[in-house]
Amino acid sequence: MGTLQNGIEAVFRAIAEACSGPEVQLVISLGGGLEPEDLGPLAGNPIVVRYAPQLDLMRQSALVISHGGLNTVLEALTNGVPLVIIPVTNDQPGIGARVQWTGSGEVIPLQRLSVAKLRRAVHSVLENPRYRTAAQFLRDCTASKNGLERASDIVEQALAG
Repeated sequence: MGTLQNGIEAVFRAIAEACSGPEVQLVISLGGGLEPEDLGPLAGNPIVVRYAPQLDLMRQSALVISHGGLNTVLEALTNGVPLVIIPVTNDQPGIGARVQWTGSGEVIPLQRLSVAKLRRAVHSVLENPRYRTAAQFLRDCTASKNGLERASDIVEQALAG
């Protein structure tokens, strides 16, 4: 849930319960807003840490559940991993809408979050290959654009002025 909106215990509990199944290994990274012991026992016995090596985990993940922060969404899509977004504030609803529009994930607004809705979204994204296909398509599009070099060229052109 990012580094700013990461203190909403109910969201972490809903994620744990929605993902509690024998086929899922859930890792919850708290982002420094809470301590793992603050949550106590959670459904499904997820791995709960203050911080996790996010990029390393994404490379092995079937799904990312996030608040829809731009960095996490771009990192997931750069790795071809579909998402379930629970937007909290700021630009997150817009980012979530774009994830849903591209077919690379599902969105559940925080105000409508329930374990049942989240469980349905998680299962839908995991079981329907169209989400992974869309995420992988975006990964391939991003990789072919050489964005870092292009951004550098734009900055250099602006400074040369």
